[in-house]
Parts: sequence; C-alpha cells; structure tokens
Amino acid sequence: MHPRALKDVKIHSEYLVKDKNVTGFTNTEEDAVQLTDVVPFLVENMLKKNGGIYSKIEDWSPYTIVDRRFVTGENPASCEKVADELLKLILWFKTFYY
Repeated sequence: MHPRALKDVKIHSEYLVKDKNVTGFTNTEEDAVQLTDVVPFLVENMLKKNGGIYSKIEDWSPYTIVDRRFVTGENPASCEKVADELLKLILWFKTFYY
C-alpha cells in the first residue's frame, strides 16, 4: 500500500500512524522529481503531522521500517525489502494462527 493511503486512516479517533516508526517518500525526493507543487500533500509532512515517528536515510536509497505489523518503505528502491518484510510477517502469522 502506498503511504498516501494512510493519510486519513484512524482507529478509535487516532491516526493509524500515530506513535509508529514510519518512513515514506521524502520531501527532498519529491522536490528532486519536481512534484512538490503538483502532489496534493507531501508524504513526509503528512506522516509527521499525523503523529508518525518519521525517519529517512539518503535520498533514493532503499530503506524499510517494520514497527509491529506495520511496514513502510521510503521510496521505490525500497519495494523489494518491503515485500520481504511483509512475507516474514505473513509467515509469522501463519505459524501462530493456522
């Protein structure tokens, strides 16, 4: 799921990302592709505004964060690692719930 899908998601009146370690497309990456003034909001700003504990590394480098059952990746270079982490979570749940 793209981090933009998390913008307005709330559980019990709290944003889903609140107090979770997260990452997503950085403001500087958005600026580098010249979309800062085109997109409706910046993912980095939204995650921070909604209470996420946002972190990032060097632009365009693969970076993935797993916080409990929550997996986020910084940019397209992170897709493979995000998929690996999701697979680990699925296999872990399968072990305990099936």
